Amino acid sequence: MTKPAIGLIELSSIAKGLFVSDAMIKKAPVDVLMSQTTSPGKYLILISGDVASVQESIQHAKNLTKDVCIDHLFIPNIHPQIIPGIQNKFPKINLDAVGVLETQSVASTISGADQALKSANVNLINLKLGKGLGGKGYFVITGDLSEVEAAIGAAKNAIEEGAKFLNSEIIARPHSEFQIEVKL
Repeated sequence: MTKPAIGLIELSSIAKGLFVSDAMIKKAPVDVLMSQTTSPGKYLILISGDVASVQESIQHAKNLTKDVCIDHLFIPNIHPQIIPGIQNKFPKINLDAVGVLETQSVASTISGADQALKSANVNLINLKLGKGLGGKGYFVITGDLSEVEAAIGAAKNAIEEGAKFLNSEIIARPHSEFQIEVKL
């Protein structure tokens, strides 16, 4: 079974974002996970599907948006917890150690979360992308302390531009009243 791929394009124009979202769906058989405005006045399109279709659709979008493309991302064989995380579907599990990583862009958040999950035995328990965060993103993982430390380290290394990494924290033993969700 082929693992799904994801692709993302972030634009500085909302009008162009709506146009490109339609063009991407028409170009290849992909599923739209997110097509929305984000702060401050950007447009974000996130798709999934088989590797070839996602790659074709993202390339088409890049060709259409050279003047307004802020960021883009293509990850073949995305970790299986990422797409449910984007859809706000997380496992109900007891918390062990908790790791949080925050970045300046949605693309770097997804890239970091994918690498964290692929590098250690941890679970994704929260993923927030762009909306209500000024275009930033963050993810939260849980697992054994050593696994969380390894995962956060791998995620930091995966974020290509150091300027996009903002902060990370590890909570070794969260209190029983600890809340994962950040209310916006």
